[in-house]
Amino acid sequence: MHVWLVMLKAMQAITRFASAQIEEAGGIGDSDFRVLELLLHKGPMPVNAMGPKVGLTPGSISVAVDRLHRKELVTRIECPEDRRVRTVALTPKGRRLIAGLFRDHALTMKAIFSELSPGELSALEATLKKMGRRAEALHNLEKLTSRQ
Repeated sequence: MHVWLVMLKAMQAITRFASAQIEEAGGIGDSDFRVLELLLHKGPMPVNAMGPKVGLTPGSISVAVDRLHRKELVTRIECPEDRRVRTVALTPKGRRLIAGLFRDHALTMKAIFSELSPGELSALEATLKKMGRRAEALHNLEKLTSRQ
């Protein structure tokens, strides 16, 4: 379907532009930005809860957290009751970095979407949510029927 290709190309262009700005300004990649942004807006959380929220596999989220820890952007605290659980939180250095990057990122997104009226933007958001929910439902149905 042509609309899918148009949407894909638009998303790729937006991602390339935004990722380049994030990397240039903060010296971090897309996955690290997503992890830091999650911690900025949701607060400290266990590593195993973070992966699904930022679209990373368990192995990838562990690598990202290790990388951010080496850069002193996050802390890892082991749960005294269950040593398998580690809670990740922003350090003051990490908070300063992501707060500035996120502010700049929000301005970038505003500039990219400035061609749309508020009504068009609202309609686009609603349409994308509807498509995402439908794709998720179809995916779950396919997984369910393939198990039977």
